[in-house]
Amino acid sequence: MTEGPKIRLLDFQPVVYQDQQMWLARDPLGLSEHQLLLSPALAQLLVYFDGQHTPEQIKNLYESQIGMPIEMETINDTMVRLDEALLLDNERSLAAARGQLEAYRRQPYRPPSLAGRGYPADPADLAGTLGEYGRDDNLSGWQPWYGRGIISPHIDYFRGGPVYSQVWRRAEAAVREAELVLIFGTDHNGSPGSITLTRLPYATPYGVLPNDLSLVERLAQAYGDEAFDQELHHQNEHSVELSAVWLHHIRGQNPLPVIPILCGSFHHFIMNGHHPADDPKLNAFIACLQQETAGKRVLAVASVDLAHVGPNFGDDFVMDAGRRSGLAQSDEALMMAISKGNHADFYSLIAGVQDRNRICGFSSIHTMLRFLGPTTGVQIAYDQCPADIEDASLVSICGILLN
Repeated sequence: MTEGPKIRLLDFQPVVYQDQQMWLARDPLGLSEHQLLLSPALAQLLVYFDGQHTPEQIKNLYESQIGMPIEMETINDTMVRLDEALLLDNERSLAAARGQLEAYRRQPYRPPSLAGRGYPADPADLAGTLGEYGRDDNLSGWQPWYGRGIISPHIDYFRGGPVYSQVWRRAEAAVREAELVLIFGTDHNGSPGSITLTRLPYATPYGVLPNDLSLVERLAQAYGDEAFDQELHHQNEHSVELSAVWLHHIRGQNPLPVIPILCGSFHHFIMNGHHPADDPKLNAFIACLQQETAGKRVLAVASVDLAHVGPNFGDDFVMDAGRRSGLAQSDEALMMAISKGNHADFYSLIAGVQDRNRICGFSSIHTMLRFLGPTTGVQIAYDQCPADIEDASLVSICGILLN
């Protein structure tokens, strides 16, 4: 097998730099502080950095398929820049990842990665900010809810704050009565179908939310050693954190154990015609989770977003009024399936269109619904949030409570 440069899983964001359309290549794991700005032509070149092609083959493929000449010096320079930034999948980046994982595990807790950036780091300021999101929310007539499941966004608070507030304020009674919380968060960088645990408790500006180490170990034993293979993803992944903050906001000085669970993409099941219900490792994990939590007042949270559509996500269309209306209808069908606790219909609705709307909470919601078993729910909130400065792309979010 030919060995060539292989790029790591990166986050590519379209940006405008000096009036030019560029791509920002960012390392989600933060192995180094380097970020690279790439022209569209260089970004296209990286498609061939898959470990299967030598630099000479990359040159030939690029010129034949893109139809543009490229110098070997450009390819070699790109390889050097990527290597220096630890963006290539090689021994240098693997060693850096091992070092960061060891440093992560030595910490007493997982620090809040977005404090001071995505929300206030000062507890009093944070409480004020979260309270402000519910200023116009009328709870008159709402009866205390003591259910088992919450669908909450993981979009930033600036855009999703009112939806967060609506669902978490209505879940307060259940949050206060719970003995254990499971947060199923999207692992935006996880390997396909993965479940990733951590032994570290999550911290928020309010303090530390304890973990249940004995339960984590039993779950890892059921799932296998891979449960910690991608533990470093917890360090910067925001999905669990943004729900944990609201949870802690409600619990205050009476925190309860929280099990953070990162869920990798289900896209491969759709593409290869398989189904998560036939995955023995996932089945063992869910069965163990059900067995070990039986008889406890458990609150399960899926920290998720729904659709990601428009030019910012690779679509060749803008989200005009007609498309927004159509998306709202397809999202409504998904929310109805969730509210009925029907994980099979939820999966089929997404698989039937090959996840064309890029449902960010696909795996987390499906896994949580299977854990909960038979349930019904109520839709609390829905919104479509802008995802670019032109308002041509959007992310849809929702809040649902499940009994």
